[in-house]
Amino acid sequence: MAQAYSPGLSVTDSIVLKKERILPLKGKVLVKKGDKVKAEDLVAETLLPGKVVPFNIANKLGTTPNLVSQFLKIKAGDKITKGDVIAETKGFFGLFKTVVKAPIDGEVENISKITGQMLLREPRIPVQVKAFIDGIVVEVIPEEGVIIENKSAYIQGIFGIGGERFGEIKMLADLLEQPLNVKMIDDSCKDKIIVCGTMVSYAVIKKAQEVGVCGIITGGIDDRDLKKLLGYNIGVAITGHEEVGLTIVVTEGFGKIDMAKKTYGLLKQFDGHKASIHGITQIRAGVMRPEIIIPIKFKEEELTEPETRMSTLEIGTTIRVIRQPNFGVIGKVTSLPEQLTKVESETLVRILEAELENGEKVTIPRANVEVIED
Repeated sequence: MAQAYSPGLSVTDSIVLKKERILPLKGKVLVKKGDKVKAEDLVAETLLPGKVVPFNIANKLGTTPNLVSQFLKIKAGDKITKGDVIAETKGFFGLFKTVVKAPIDGEVENISKITGQMLLREPRIPVQVKAFIDGIVVEVIPEEGVIIENKSAYIQGIFGIGGERFGEIKMLADLLEQPLNVKMIDDSCKDKIIVCGTMVSYAVIKKAQEVGVCGIITGGIDDRDLKKLLGYNIGVAITGHEEVGLTIVVTEGFGKIDMAKKTYGLLKQFDGHKASIHGITQIRAGVMRPEIIIPIKFKEEELTEPETRMSTLEIGTTIRVIRQPNFGVIGKVTSLPEQLTKVESETLVRILEAELENGEKVTIPRANVEVIED
């Protein structure tokens, strides 16, 4: 029998993960193979070149380019501080001197005797890469970064905003369907990753920002609230670089959608545990999903390479409907008919039969579902 493949989101209580932590350009690796690291540990660092600032020194001195070198007090490669005297004319009998001071902090990159132009470079920008997950360094890439491996409970979201953060999971709602209100957000939530089973409101997000919440995990979000929060409509390119003071991971979709019971149950199981999250999302080529990573204890021999396989649609597979009228609803496949079936659009497609969480039995085109991987 032929198998059908469908994209899916991983939700599992135990998986072996590998994470590359790579610098944007060559630098220094701070750990070695076999080291145990925490999410907050620095593993590599480098310095990005600062911005180049052109400075017409000949014009400032009021002289020709070929004479500039006579008046310079600095040379290419020297460090400078804003306000330092970098050139000075002799004047007449010590009077009427022209003094030129450094316009920025940085260094002198180049001085041209032909144009009289000086190129200054602003201070280098330090870039530090953290481990992001607790684990073991299994490979060092010299001058570039490392690969870290661990065993974790792992959840992929469907959408997110905000970068990499780590904190303790805090379940605020007693029931999956219970919406959060601003009174639930207090100082005890500071630096925590709070879990909201159903749709999170704009008011709750704003209160979370004020309190210093690290991240929010929610079933759904209103796109109007998202626009209000960001100040613009989110596009379909990569998200994850938004500066909103916290990271939001949406597990189901837009609108009032309850979190899948399995996802909510897994998060509840790890209430109080440390987790790493990010909201990086890309839905075009090179798909990227937001991630929730909860490290669990393991023995080093348990870190074996997991078998790679595609998500398959089989009887008993857990799925999520990704088209109306049951968008976001979770169910299980009960049958996979082989014959093509005509749908409302008059197109002949392969379908599946499923039983949804509410007990409803439905027939759905296979292209309208995604697998939730166990």
